[in-house]
Amino acid sequence: MRSTANTILMSRIKIVGFTALLMANVAGCAEGSNPTRDLFASVGAGPKTAPAPDFVASSRPASLDYMPIGTPQAGRSTAARTADEIKAAEAELDAIRARNEAAGKSASELGGTPAPQPIPLPTKRKNP
Repeated sequence: MRSTANTILMSRIKIVGFTALLMANVAGCAEGSNPTRDLFASVGAGPKTAPAPDFVASSRPASLDYMPIGTPQAGRSTAARTADEIKAAEAELDAIRARNEAAGKSASELGGTPAPQPIPLPTKRKNP
């Protein structure tokens, strides 16, 4: 009878220990606080964290506001272009394209020279 009670007690201890280990692992994966890491760091077994240098701390914003996903944004900060503005932008881009094509054509004409002839090397004489 006594060995059965010891077996049950040992299995309960194992279950409780396994549950505590499992909870510690789950807590280690939780966002924000990490009690397992904090416990090891307080004992001195955890990683040593260095404070951020001054230039890093000063460049970080006070709060990190992320862009909300799936929510409508406010209207445009700039007005849409008129038809005349669009035509002017297209004309400007066409002028740039024509200038680039002309530069490319002149560059290809410069590259159209024939390849240079190989330099004839003197032949070596055989000693008699």
